[in-house]
Amino acid sequence: QVQLIESGGGLVHPGGSLNLSCVASGTLIYIWDMGWFRQAPGKQRELVARIVRKTDDANYSDSVRGRFTMTRDVAKNTVYLQMNNLEIEDTAIYYCNANFLRTDHWGQGTQVTVSS
Repeated sequence: QVQLIESGGGLVHPGGSLNLSCVASGTLIYIWDMGWFRQAPGKQRELVARIVRKTDDANYSDSVRGRFTMTRDVAKNTVYLQMNNLEIEDTAIYYCNANFLRTDHWGQGTQVTVSS
């Protein structure tokens, strides 16, 4: 059974940083498109960053490009999202996703709150 476990969320001030982790079990992250999504209250879930399977190429949404960096450690079966220069608008629940064709797996989410 595929499981994705996120961690690393928390409360930070604007301009601060957080590093989210997503550990996968029951599968190998290398075979999936791995992504980070977020959902703010009253808004739709949106894609923040994605690493295409079998590559190290990361793509980012316009709202986070230049501030967030997604990486993958195949040996640890883990993906990360380094978030720098956080803004109040980044406040959301962040979800890890593994996707291939029509199959999706989701983590339980980790809360990120940016507040002064």
